[in-house]
Amino acid sequence: MKRMPSKGRVKKTRKVVQQKFAKMKKMISVSDPRIKEKLRAPPKKKKPEDPNEIKVKEVPQQSSALFFEYNEQLGPPYHVIVDTNFVNFSIKNKLDIVQNMLECLYAKCIPYITDCVLGELEKLGQKYKLALKIIKDPRFERLPCMHKGTYADDCIVHRVQQHKCYIVATNDKDLKRRIRKIPGVPIMYVSQHRYTIERLPDAYGAPKK
Repeated sequence: MKRMPSKGRVKKTRKVVQQKFAKMKKMISVSDPRIKEKLRAPPKKKKPEDPNEIKVKEVPQQSSALFFEYNEQLGPPYHVIVDTNFVNFSIKNKLDIVQNMLECLYAKCIPYITDCVLGELEKLGQKYKLALKIIKDPRFERLPCMHKGTYADDCIVHRVQQHKCYIVATNDKDLKRRIRKIPGVPIMYVSQHRYTIERLPDAYGAPKK
């Protein structure tokens, strides 16, 4: 024989159902189509656009150092921010970074390493021991980072947006794509066992058309 549920249990279940139903009622919007038309709130009407009204668009202010696409702040000695990828490509192609930068631009170059690039190489372990040794050379200048984390790409992009005096040295396709969106910032990269530069047409290492 099956036991019939007691009256106390039935009352409890009814209360739970009623509470759930009350919550559902509260959740339903006033303009919900399930509510009767008399009780339903009218839909909010959008204000018609005034054709005579002047529309204001916020455009990011460009650096005063730019003359059209040409960056007037760039000149010898060149300041070059080097990323992890560029260091590794230079090692694979057996290229001395400072010497080949000089041969590419025919001028003195100061390579810069950010704290986050150094942090990335330290995280990569023993395989990149030579890369760490190279960037700790006294000819490399250090750029301190105030941000959290070690994601170097965001840091480099932010720096070149703020200061237009840098060239970015990278072989990373994603970083190159992001830098190309910023006017007046040249990109140095390894190509055919030598350094090449784009967006600096007067440079010796620039690709010839």
